[in-house]
Amino acid sequence: MALDLPAISLSKTKGFRLINSKLPTIDIFNDVADPDEFQDLYDLQAMTNPRLNQEVGNLNYIDLGEIPWGIPGCHYAAASFTHVAPGGSRFSNGEFGVLYIADTMETALAEVEYHQGKYLANVEDLKFDRLIFRGLACTFSGDVMHDATELAAEHEIYHPDDYTAARALGARLRVAGSEGVHYWSVRNSGAICWGLFTPRNIQSIVQTGHYEFIVRGGDIMDRRKVVGV
Repeated sequence: MALDLPAISLSKTKGFRLINSKLPTIDIFNDVADPDEFQDLYDLQAMTNPRLNQEVGNLNYIDLGEIPWGIPGCHYAAASFTHVAPGGSRFSNGEFGVLYIADTMETALAEVEYHQGKYLANVEDLKFDRLIFRGLACTFSGDVMHDATELAAEHEIYHPDDYTAARALGARLRVAGSEGVHYWSVRNSGAICWGLFTPRNIQSIVQTGHYEFIVRGGDIMDRRKVVGV
């Protein structure tokens, strides 16, 4: 894909994302200050914890030097790059991780509601379920981001379900050294999102609350912020 998107720098920015609360925190990323300490601790814990590799994910997907060791929520920053969805995402075919961040929690909720709804539609005989997600506030910056909001919302990279063009763009930008893409949200019209190809410019990711999705008959019928979870 021969798209010449403008490169932009991003000053300190705040955004939001949601992760399923059933996913455990990966404490080992928070317990060290640099890649060497991580490797030593990982090797030590691996002797007694047979599930460590599953918890940490595939470290081959990321250069450990890109992980922002010592920040609040380092495990949240690293997880998207070690637990890569095999089926891919909008800007990745599954060969590398992307950390997706929305401009507001409302946009993050809209994105998650769409993707969860699509998944639930394929679950047979699902009469009722209650899904709990952690809300996360992310602070980050960027030296070389690329601005896809220069493209109209009707452009092929914004197709609702066919990610072919977007994935080609993501792969090309990442190989060229881009730190991420700034783009229109497809699920919340007029809102924006970021897809980060590296976690190195993340300054913090902290939990803000919990959100509940109520599922009936395979459809999400309601969502709300949960108090006291």
